[in-house]
Amino acid sequence: MHLIEKHDDMVRVRFAPSPTGHLHVGGARTALYNYLYARRNQGVFVLRIEDTDAARSTRESYEGILRGLRWLGLEWDEGPDAGGEYGPYVQSARGVLYHSEVDRLLREGRAYRCFCTCEELDAARVEQEAKKLPPKYTGTCRDLDPAKIDENLGRGLPFVIRFKMPLEGTVRFRDVIRGDFTFANADLDDFVLVKTDGRPTYNYAVVVDDGHMKISHVIRGDDHISNTPRQVHLFDSLGYRLPKFAHLPMILGHDKTRLSKRHGATSVDSYREQHYLSEAMVNYLALLGWSYDGKRELFTLKALIEAFSLKKVSSNPAVFDLAKMEWINAEHFKTLLPAAKVELVYGILEEEGLLPPSFEVDLSRPVDLKLVPGKEPVRVEAPDAEKRAYAREIPRLALIIDALGNRLKLLKDVPELMGYFYRDDYARDDAAVHNHLMTKEAGVRLAALADEFEKLRYFDRAYRCSARRESPDRRSRSVAPAPRRALPGGGAPDPDAKKRG
Repeated sequence: MHLIEKHDDMVRVRFAPSPTGHLHVGGARTALYNYLYARRNQGVFVLRIEDTDAARSTRESYEGILRGLRWLGLEWDEGPDAGGEYGPYVQSARGVLYHSEVDRLLREGRAYRCFCTCEELDAARVEQEAKKLPPKYTGTCRDLDPAKIDENLGRGLPFVIRFKMPLEGTVRFRDVIRGDFTFANADLDDFVLVKTDGRPTYNYAVVVDDGHMKISHVIRGDDHISNTPRQVHLFDSLGYRLPKFAHLPMILGHDKTRLSKRHGATSVDSYREQHYLSEAMVNYLALLGWSYDGKRELFTLKALIEAFSLKKVSSNPAVFDLAKMEWINAEHFKTLLPAAKVELVYGILEEEGLLPPSFEVDLSRPVDLKLVPGKEPVRVEAPDAEKRAYAREIPRLALIIDALGNRLKLLKDVPELMGYFYRDDYARDDAAVHNHLMTKEAGVRLAALADEFEKLRYFDRAYRCSARRESPDRRSRSVAPAPRRALPGGGAPDPDAKKRG
């Protein structure tokens, strides 16, 4: 937990998702910016679950949100499973507070009970549409006689509680990213605070929570700009300190429409399940609307904390580019130590059922194996019964990963790139076999190259290239295709082809 001393001017931000679905890319970006701003300013990052939509909220979604945030490394200081002095941090458990605050608004004449039926509201809406007027509540119950209110309550008529919006004047607020906004009060209706079933609406609950949790900055998507003038009125009516607002740009798909399922995977869970690196996901999400200097693109989470500023967040929409994210993922994968790569790849091979039941590896070899010269040693604990298969495979797997080099960019490609090391049903390029192996010279060249390979101390790329140079056929441009086609997986592009020119 991130612990610091509390004071009145402390930065306190919150991520407040609704557990009605997966943690979306846009929501994850919002959580990340809140987290970065809190850490950059030695503040507090609060996680609050807004489950006022009882019909759509699920335990599965709630657990998925927590799982996604933890996978990204965004640990919260206050919230579910962490506690804090302003809890509970789930809205469905804060009902007493919402009712006490709305009772105060009723007593002070800043809210009123509305007994209008759904049929009456629908009829008023149809009439407004016919007159080409914007739909808004007509104020039928705004100034009901107290005696009439008591009569309706005595009859048990259902009601909602509405906010009494000023009829004249304007409401203003400043956005850290977008500047000043002004709205005419006449364009804002008397919105509902509490529904007929006693549950608070979003606009009401979010203000009560932000006020009581002493949130200093509300950092959220720009789809909430239209909610902000109503919330500013509520902050004022309830006597809460107004937080600073920062509305983040929308994330679009490749066709410049709002990112959705039709653009492909949009949930954090889907990218986790496809084995993208969480560090790369965080790096890419940070760039969706924010830029450090317009040039640097690769960041660790620690580097993002040091560099992040709301002043550098753009107001223009960001476009989600999967190819760009995969490039960032590949760059992060390159920086991993060999032992970390082995652990990640082993897990995927196991998940895909590619690992054979046993391996021909000498278990008496030292457990600290420096498999490739100049590389970080891959350390293996002495195997017990459960770790035996893992320990047997590590030496071979480390060599395979090194041999693949930069061809292995995405962990989701492991089955395709490495499958031929573990199964016999790999793809065969018959045309390549015919062109490069079924020739008179192929056998001679392969035999000569095999003799050179036998002399190698290490079987890594540098030593293999050296062996090819020492081959009797080194002057021939056709020496490379034959050994490549003779090996499983030899139909893949040669990663050293460009270097040879």
